[in-house]
Amino acid sequence: MTADPRALAELLEASQDLQADALRPTRDALDELVEFHHARDNDEEPGDVATFHAEHQRAVASSLAGATLLGAAGGAVLVGALASAASAASSRDVQVLQTAASIENLAVMTYATALTLPYIGGTSANPVIKTFARVTMGQHREHADAFNAALRNLGARAQGKPDPAFVPVVNRAVASLQGASAAAGALGVVGLALELENIAAETYVRDTTLVKSASNRALLASVMGVEAQHVAVLLAVQALLRADAPQLIALSTSTAASLPGVAGRVGFPNAFYPTSAAAPAGQGALR
Repeated sequence: MTADPRALAELLEASQDLQADALRPTRDALDELVEFHHARDNDEEPGDVATFHAEHQRAVASSLAGATLLGAAGGAVLVGALASAASAASSRDVQVLQTAASIENLAVMTYATALTLPYIGGTSANPVIKTFARVTMGQHREHADAFNAALRNLGARAQGKPDPAFVPVVNRAVASLQGASAAAGALGVVGLALELENIAAETYVRDTTLVKSASNRALLASVMGVEAQHVAVLLAVQALLRADAPQLIALSTSTAASLPGVAGRVGFPNAFYPTSAAAPAGQGALR
C-alpha cells in the first residue's frame, strides 16, 4: 500500500504547525511560571500542601482503578507505593511539571518501542502509521524538553524517566504482542498508544484546574491540544483496523468514498474532555 506523498506532506505540515503553535505559548508560559514560582519564594502554605497530598492519594486510587490498561494488568497493586506523598520540599508546580515530563517520556519510550515492530516501523508497515509514529514521538520529546527546561529554571530536578505507574503496563502490553499477526499487532499497538495519549490529554485538562497561574494554565492547555489531535488520529486509525480495512489508512482522495461512516465520527467522541483517566499530579514527581 502507498500513500499520496503530497497529502502526507500536507498532513505532517499541519501537525507540525499545531506543534509549533503549541510550543510558542508554552515557552512564554514556562518563563512566566518561573517568575511566578520565585515570587512566592518557592513556598506554599502548609494547608495547601496537606490538601494537595490528600488529593494526590485519592487521585492515585481513582486513576489506577479506572484506567483500562492498569485494570487489565492488576494496577491496583501499585496504589500503596504511588499514593505516598511526593517530597514535601517540592511545590505543586514542580510536581505537576515533573509528572508531565514523565508522561511525555513514557510516550517517547512507547513509540520508540513500537517502531521496532515490523508492522509499525518495518518496510511492510503502513506508511501513514509509520510516519505518524515517528513524528508523534518527536513531538512528545519536544514536550518533555519544554517541561524539563522549566524545572531546571525553577532550580528543581528534571524528570528524565517515564511515569512509574505505567512503565510495567507498557512492558506487559508489548510483551503480549510477541508472535501476534500483523493485523492483531497493529491493533494492539494503536490501542496502547491511544490510551497513553488520552491519559496525557486528560491529565493536562485536569491540571489546568490545579494550578494558580494563568501562564501555567496556558502551558498545559497548549500541549493538551496536541495530545488531543493525536487521540483523534488514533481513534480513526483504530476504527479502520477494527473494520478490517487497513488499506483505507491512506492519504489519498481515491479512498474517501470507501471510508466507513465511523471513520469520520469516531475521532471526536466528547463535547467536553473527561478527566477520569488523568494521572495524579504528583504521580511522576521525583521523591
